[in-house]
Amino acid sequence: MAKTKPDPAGPRHVAIIMDGNGRWAQARGRPRLFGHHAGARRVREIVEACPDLGVEYLTIFAFSTENWKRTQTEVAGLMTLFRRYIMKEMQAFVRENVRVRFIGDRPRLDAKLHGLMDEAEAMTAHCTGMNLTIALNYGGRDEVSRATQRLARDVAAGKLRPEDVDEETLPRYLDTCVVPDPDLVIRTSGEARISNFLLWQSAYAEYEFIDTLWPDFTREIFADVLKQYGARDRRFGAVSA
Repeated sequence: MAKTKPDPAGPRHVAIIMDGNGRWAQARGRPRLFGHHAGARRVREIVEACPDLGVEYLTIFAFSTENWKRTQTEVAGLMTLFRRYIMKEMQAFVRENVRVRFIGDRPRLDAKLHGLMDEAEAMTAHCTGMNLTIALNYGGRDEVSRATQRLARDVAAGKLRPEDVDEETLPRYLDTCVVPDPDLVIRTSGEARISNFLLWQSAYAEYEFIDTLWPDFTREIFADVLKQYGARDRRFGAVSA
C-alpha cells in the first residue's frame, strides 16, 4: 500500500473507544468473543497506519472498570485474549519501534496478565517510534480518584503545599502523565458518549462519533476521520482571528 504523507494539520495524539465488537459478531451469528478477536486484529492495522498518517500517540480503550459487569464467560475470554495479544504482538512492536504503555488500575487484574503488561512495557521502553497506550481496567473517574489519593499523600508528607495545587498539578499524578493530552477522540459503532474515558485529558479534544463497528474500522476510514479533523477550527476557548 502506498504511504500517505502526514498532514501537518492532523492530530498528534488520537484516542479511540473501540466499540461494536459484540454487535459485529452477533450480526454474523457468532458469539461476542468472536468479535473481540476480530477487533484485536484490527488494532494492528491501525497501529501500523499511524506513522504514515502523522499520528505519534495512539490510546485505545480495551477494557473499562465497568466491563466487569459483563458475563463471566465474556470477561474470562477477554482476559485470555489480552494475555495472548500481548505475547503475540510484543516482538512485532519491538521490531516496528512502537513504545507500549498500559493505563488503568492493575491490581484487580490477574498476576499473569499484570506480569505480561510489565514485561511489554520493559521490552519496548527503548522504542522511539509511535507510542501505543492501552487502557486496561481503566475508568476516568477511577484514574482521577487514584491520582487524587497520590497527591493527598504527598501533601500529607509535606512534599507539596495545598496552596500550590492547581490544574497543572493533578496531571502529574494521572496514569497518562508521560503522554500529551489527546487531540482527537474517536468512538466507533454509532454510540455518542465518552463512557468514562480520559475525562481530564480530553477537556479540549475534538470528538468524532462514527457508525462503523470497530472490526470494520479500516485504515482508509481512519485516514478520512483524520482529514476531517484537519478541517476543524480549534480555538481552545478563544475566537478566530
